[in-house]
Amino acid sequence: METTDTKLVPTWEIIQGDALKLLGGFSPGTFDAVITDPPYASGGRTQAEKNKSTAKKYSSMGDHAPPPFEGDAKDQRSWTRWAAEWLADARKLCKLGAPVCMFIDWRQLPAASDALQWAGWIWRGTAVWDKGNSRPQKGRFRQQAEYIVWGSNGDMPINRPVPCLPGVFKYGNPQNRIHLTEKPLQLMRDIVKITEPGGHILDPFAGSGTTVLAAVLEGYTATGIEVTDEYARLARERIAQELAQAA
Repeated sequence: METTDTKLVPTWEIIQGDALKLLGGFSPGTFDAVITDPPYASGGRTQAEKNKSTAKKYSSMGDHAPPPFEGDAKDQRSWTRWAAEWLADARKLCKLGAPVCMFIDWRQLPAASDALQWAGWIWRGTAVWDKGNSRPQKGRFRQQAEYIVWGSNGDMPINRPVPCLPGVFKYGNPQNRIHLTEKPLQLMRDIVKITEPGGHILDPFAGSGTTVLAAVLEGYTATGIEVTDEYARLARERIAQELAQAA
């Protein structure tokens, strides 16, 4: 964890633990945005396939794959209930007008928009991450996009000091990634700009720390929560190393 020189508040932190248990420890109005990439729980056509290790579901690297992560074996109804619960807890910690951005794939897109609204957020749209590369299937459309379901905690004035953001972001998957579903750093640097300048961003599913790193690089402060202890450690090491290099 790094701290600023003047206010002695965390510039960034990665907390290891379950978001549903930890969110209650923050005060209302702590955060200016929620930007996160939760487990999709969409891999596998049957429950037996869903229950496989994420290292097997999302990688063909065998023993060389990044570490597995937790929370990806839920069926759709369980996932929707779970997502609605943490989204509701997170909203209570946000200031009025705070944006929320949640990554998801096509399978869980309807469930994600339902959960967002159940939790009391105003659903404002869906942005697209065009990954470019995907497995071609003859006679079918490529599944080359993932989505960002976004909204706000109540009214979101149009005159906020935030730039006009695109609705489609085109970046390939990162090379040499340390998390099985890691998002491109530049993609996250673009996404965090929906937050007002100087804001404090919450990521309840920090993974390898990409959102937290992107937030700090763009001048925000950030808190990440990560349930898998190995990824919490890797995220702290990665962020500290990359911020040191950037400095």
